[in-house]
Amino acid sequence: MPPQSILRSQLLAAAVALGLSTGLSIPAALADQEPCIGNSAAVTGPAAFSGQAIKMGAEIAIEEINAAGGVLGKKLRLIQYDDAGAPPRGVDNTRRIALADKCIAVLGGFHSTVALAQVDPVHEIGIPYMGVWAANTKAIENGRDPNFMFRVSAKDKWVARFLVDEALKVSKTGKVAFFYENTGWGNGALPDVKAALAAKGKELVAAETFNWNDQDMSPQVIRARDAGADVAIVWSLDREANQILRSMDKASWKPAIVGAWGISGNLGELAGPLANGVRVMQTYSFLTPQSEAGKKLLAAVETRTGIKDPKDIKAPSGIANSYDAVYVLADAIKIAGAFDWKKVQQALYQVSRDGLVAPYKPAFDKADPERQDAILPQYYLLTVWHDGKLIPLKGSPYDK
Repeated sequence: MPPQSILRSQLLAAAVALGLSTGLSIPAALADQEPCIGNSAAVTGPAAFSGQAIKMGAEIAIEEINAAGGVLGKKLRLIQYDDAGAPPRGVDNTRRIALADKCIAVLGGFHSTVALAQVDPVHEIGIPYMGVWAANTKAIENGRDPNFMFRVSAKDKWVARFLVDEALKVSKTGKVAFFYENTGWGNGALPDVKAALAAKGKELVAAETFNWNDQDMSPQVIRARDAGADVAIVWSLDREANQILRSMDKASWKPAIVGAWGISGNLGELAGPLANGVRVMQTYSFLTPQSEAGKKLLAAVETRTGIKDPKDIKAPSGIANSYDAVYVLADAIKIAGAFDWKKVQQALYQVSRDGLVAPYKPAFDKADPERQDAILPQYYLLTVWHDGKLIPLKGSPYDK
């Protein structure tokens, strides 16, 4: 085991032992948190683009905050861990961030399966969690009081309504099929999509699931086609959506497709022209008119990456969400007047600011369980794949 890992393990054991020996809770045993924010996200594996985007957005925000004097006279720093999309690693990283690094908060990553697994350790320890990508409804609406899970990102309950509205706009028959991955994210979205359709007096004509790494979706595609669907809502990652598109092509079925943002990473590269016209929900794009803050962030991203065309920036929502999340956390620390988990958790309900993605006024509402989410659905954005690039639907060749 590397020396750093040994040290962290020793610190964790010492913290737990101190809590047990004195009768203190773990948070009490680790009073006085550090001015760091920890992030558990996939920085390796097929979704590595997501972790890199989150890291970049957070680091740029921290650099700006520190250049302006930091928070409570201290410089913030980001501590990054890789969870590779594996829930056990996310749980371990959460404990490291809280108990070994003693950070003031945890940023969440791409995978809802990881976010769901983090609910228990976050509340056992009492450290604020700020989701910036994973959108599973119950990860945040988890029934805990007090609730330490917050999010500056999308929420599947609201995403489902957004996508159902878009699906019915492009459908000629009102017959909608749903393709969803067999994970906590996909299975959690099924009731959200059904409820959104029911509110419109509709129901799914087909609900087809699949596993990660499935190579052929022909049976699911044929059942949906034969059910008469002319539009498909897709709740998938890019890798599996590529197989869905290829199976649709093989079955000579070309429905309109609207998808959650799991297909916003590299679908255009994997599927090529088959991805053209696939609509995807996002929270941010660098291709829309930019605010001054957006122009500043874009310049920082271009400097870091060497990218000159904003169309080439991967995962803009991940960058922008994490950027805003860090500023929201910094505001809460200032309001709390201390690097203290409980005080910061309470202060998050008092944050009010004009963010990059949306206005957060307030960012969260303690009286409303749905408002542990900061980005309201009216700020969601519809984009579309075209020639390997994800561009805003408005003004695109598919804007009819």
